[in-house]
Amino acid sequence: MASLDQKLAIAKRCSHEGVLAGAKAAAFATIATAIPTVASARMVPWARAHLNHTAQALIVSTVAGAAYFIVADRTVSKAAKRNSFNNV
Repeated sequence: MASLDQKLAIAKRCSHEGVLAGAKAAAFATIATAIPTVASARMVPWARAHLNHTAQALIVSTVAGAAYFIVADRTVSKAAKRNSFNNV
């Protein structure tokens, strides 16, 4: 039973690391995407005509969501590999 509790604690720690890394990546991706998107929507004639506020928000949120899930998945996978090799 102690081994099961230990494995659950390790799994919680791995998922927590993934959440933190994903949130940091999403915050960075939001800033890195929002600045050029908003700037181009103000200065480029085509973007001014075709990218309303909803489209701009969709672009930024899609990039942030993708960054979160990609980084969180990679972090959890890396932590799981690290912990599985420690048990061998």
